[in-house]
Amino acid sequence: MTISQKIKMALAYKGMSEAELARSIGTSPSAFNQRMKTGKFSSEEMKKIAESLEASFFFGFEFKDGTKI
Repeated sequence: MTISQKIKMALAYKGMSEAELARSIGTSPSAFNQRMKTGKFSSEEMKKIAESLEASFFFGFEFKDGTKI
């Protein structure tokens, strides 16, 4: 599953449109739509998206001993 698909699922879960999300993270709906097509978002953008969705975003590695990178 791509990150764009996950964002779309999260939007559906929250009952929010892409345009609403775009505005809430400080970008235009058209610019956000372009990013959704490429699926390329920075970690900082993903944090903003998660905050707007009232969710948490995680990306990294977690080892058996609890170490997170």
